Amino acid sequence: MSISASIAPHLPFLRRFARALSGSQPAGDAFVVALLEALLSDPASFPTELDPRVGLYRSFLKVWNERGFQVSPGAPVGATQRNLAAITPLPRQAFLLTSVEGFSAPEAALALDVSSEDLAALLDQAGRDIANQVATGVLIIEDEPLIALDLEGLVQGLGHTVTAVARTRDQAVRSATNFRPGLVLADIQLADGSSGLDAVSDILDQFDVPVIFITAFPERVLTGKRPEPAFLISKPFQAAMVRAVISQALFFGMDAHASTAVRTQLGSKR
Repeated sequence: MSISASIAPHLPFLRRFARALSGSQPAGDAFVVALLEALLSDPASFPTELDPRVGLYRSFLKVWNERGFQVSPGAPVGATQRNLAAITPLPRQAFLLTSVEGFSAPEAALALDVSSEDLAALLDQAGRDIANQVATGVLIIEDEPLIALDLEGLVQGLGHTVTAVARTRDQAVRSATNFRPGLVLADIQLADGSSGLDAVSDILDQFDVPVIFITAFPERVLTGKRPEPAFLISKPFQAAMVRAVISQALFFGMDAHASTAVRTQLGSKR
C-alpha cells in the first residue's frame, strides 16, 4: 500500500490534533500541508516500520518541533484553550496524544520518539502544568485506608488539596455538601455496604463535578445508567495513570464534563 493510501484515513484526526496544538484550524492545517509537502518531496522520510497512524503523527511532530510553533495568540479563549496554551510544548503534545487522540502510552512514546520513561515524565509535567491553573479540592471516597492514603498522596503531588476522605455514602455526601470539591475520586463498594455509585448520584443531584471511579468492579459502573462515568480506572491502578486521568478530568471539565471527556479503562480486577 502506498504511503498516501495508508495515512489518508488518519488525516482528519491529525487535523484535529494540529488544531489543538496551534489554537486554530487554519494554523493547524498549514502544518498538515507542510507535512504533506515534506512527504511528497522525500517519501523515504516516512517511518514505514511503524504503524501508519503512529508514523504519521511522528512525521507531523518532527515538522512541528523543528519549526518551534507555539499556540496562536489569536486563538479562541475558551477555558480549555487557555489551559492548553499554558502546558509547555512537549508535555502538551504528550497530553493530547494520550487524552484526545487516544494513543496508548507505547504508541505516544513512538510518536514523540521518546522513551517510555520520558513519556511518563512529560505526562507528569502536563499534570503539574494543568494543576497550576485548576488546582482544586478533591473528595476521595474510598474505604480501604492504604488505597486512600496512596490517592491522597497522588492528589497532593499534583498540587491539589484533599477536602475529605469518606468511607461511606453518608460521609461522602456530607463532605461534598460542606466543602463542594472540584473533583471526586470514588470507589464503588464502601465500608458499611453502601455504594459509591449512590453517593456520587446524590452529589451530582446537588452540583456538577467531574468524577473518576477507581474500582475493582468496572462492570457495576458501565451500565448505561446515571452516573455512568466518563473516567474509569480499574484496580489495581498505576500511579502514573491516576495522575494522567485526574489531569484529563480537570482539563476537559473546564468547558464540558461529559461531552469532551475520554473514558479510560485500565488494569485488571483485584
